[in-house]
Formats: sequence, structure tokens, C-alpha cells
Amino acid sequence: MSDATVPLVLTDPTEAPRYGDGALSRWCKRSLYEARDEVFVRLSLFVVAVMSSAMVALWLALHTNSVPWFVPTAAYLAVWGWYSAPVILMLHNTMHRPFLRTPKWLNFVHPYVMSFFFGIPTGYGQHHLGMHHVEDNLPDDLSSTMRYRRDSFLHFLLYFGRFFFFILGELSAYLLRKRRNRMARRAFLGEVVHLSIVFAAVALDARFGIIAFVVPTCTVRLLMMVGNWGQHAFLNPSRRNDGLSNSITCINSGYNRRAFNDGYHIGHHLKASRHWTEMPKDLLDQRAAYVEAGAIVFEGIDFFLVSILLWTKQWRFLASRYVNLDGQPKSTEQIVALLKSRVHPLHAWPTA
Repeated sequence: MSDATVPLVLTDPTEAPRYGDGALSRWCKRSLYEARDEVFVRLSLFVVAVMSSAMVALWLALHTNSVPWFVPTAAYLAVWGWYSAPVILMLHNTMHRPFLRTPKWLNFVHPYVMSFFFGIPTGYGQHHLGMHHVEDNLPDDLSSTMRYRRDSFLHFLLYFGRFFFFILGELSAYLLRKRRNRMARRAFLGEVVHLSIVFAAVALDARFGIIAFVVPTCTVRLLMMVGNWGQHAFLNPSRRNDGLSNSITCINSGYNRRAFNDGYHIGHHLKASRHWTEMPKDLLDQRAAYVEAGAIVFEGIDFFLVSILLWTKQWRFLASRYVNLDGQPKSTEQIVALLKSRVHPLHAWPTA
């Protein structure tokens, strides 16, 4: 059991931003299922305006030759990179909870608009809801980390290569096999249309198409798989498969403040519909269960850094970020040994 005398201080957000009582806020109160999701409406409007302006500026800069091509390229990709994480996690939240009460057609359009600007796979929702959460990182999960050695960059390259080149066919086949035909159609057709737009942009203007569409499309897929690798890097097959044994949580990080508490991945797998503002309290409430399960929690780092630290074998740094939820002192060597024991390949989950 956890030692209640050792406090766990969380600095991650527990409230959604508040915006007063302007016209947009009043519309959100009428049109959203959850008033706290006004932050998503404002983020969507903002990034559409910013990315539209950035695309126009990129096009003009490349065609007027007013500055060297790499200047607008760096500026465009910097803007894209800064907003990618909050946009992806906004979509993650809105796919797990009802978003727009009215007009309902915006629920359909919204993710495709974000995919256009940020290169996010249009089958993200079908992959995440129709496959990943159903299979829960076990062998039938097409993004499962089980079979790989999670501290090996070579294994990650194999993992990413499979996703990058084969996920469209594999996901469609999986969804059809599970009789989720509508999901299969949306995943396949959406990605075909998106890739057609990418190729059309390159055909129209190679430099613009590569910078505005090809690089984001490739990079966002890489980043999503790096994140998933870190989220499911430490597996504990000594207990039944559940969110506590097959994923990790990262607390008190700047990433959580920018990306709607995405670091609370254990809590998300335990209850996928939990609102992002409630994640920190849930961890505090469930602390004893985390201790009993030997759950892995890190502080001050995010999933992307977890992956990089694993590939570079920075075990002592990872150990320095490990949170002793039970309040019992552990040596660096003990923590390192624990972490190393959780990254070995598994071809089946040994326990029921």
C-alpha cells in the first residue's frame, strides 16, 4: 500500500481555461456537450487561421524569392510543430467524448480539417477507437509494442516501418475482419483522399507540396509512433493485462500543460472517456491501486523523451525521474533493474 505520509504533489492542470461571457462562449454553452471543451473550439479556430496564413505566406515566399527558401521553410515547420501536439490531443479527446451537440456535421468535418493542415492520419479515430483500445496493446493490436525490445532503436525502426508502409491495408483488413465495415471504409477512403491531396500539392508545386504536406504527413506519423512506444514501453506480464500493467504515466511536465494532460496514459486506459481535467485527481484517488500493481510513473518528462532515453540507454536518468508512489526508498540500482525487467519482448501475455 502507499505511504499516505508521503504527499504526491501534482502541478498539471485540473481546470479548463475560462473565457468570460462573450459571443463565442455563449455559442459554446449552447452547442457543446461539455462547456469545458470551449478550449477546443478556440484552438480549432486559431490554428485554422494561423495555418491558413502560414500556407499563403509560404507560397508567396517561395514564389517571390524575397528570402532564401530555407527561411520560410523553417518558419512554417516551426509553427506546424508547435501546434501539432495540442491539435492531435484535442482530436484524441473529442473522439473519446461527445463534442459538438449542434451542428452535428461539424463533428465529421473537424478532424479532416485538422488532418489537412497537420498531416494527421485521417484514420486516427478508427485506429484508436476501433482497434487500439479494443486490443489494448496485446498481439492483435496493430500498434502493440509487446513483440519488440523497447530499449532498441532498431526495433523501433521495424515497428515504425510496419506502421508507415502497411497500416492502411492492415487496419482496413482488421476492421473488416471484426465486421466494423463503416470504420474500415472511412479509414481507407479518408486516407486515400488525404494522400491524393498530398500528391496533388507536390504535382502543383514540388517545394510547396513537400514542405506544407509531405513533411508534416511523414513527421506526424513518426511522432505518434514515438509517443505510443513510450506510452507502452514498460510492460508487467506478472499480472493480468490492464491499463496499470501495460502503460505508463508521466506527471508534472510542460507537455501535459500543452497537450491536455496526455501524460496520464494509465488513467486514460482505465477510463478512456475521463475528461482531461480530471486526470490528476484520478491518479491521487487511485494511488494505492497503482502501488499494488507496480505501475510505472515518471515526473518531469514526456513519452517522447522516455523513448529517446530508452534508445540511448539512459537508465540512471530514467531512474532519477521515477516516482516512488509507495513512499519507500529505492536505490538507483533497484529502480534501473525494475525498469530493465519491463522492456523485454513478449510474444504472449503469460497471465490470464
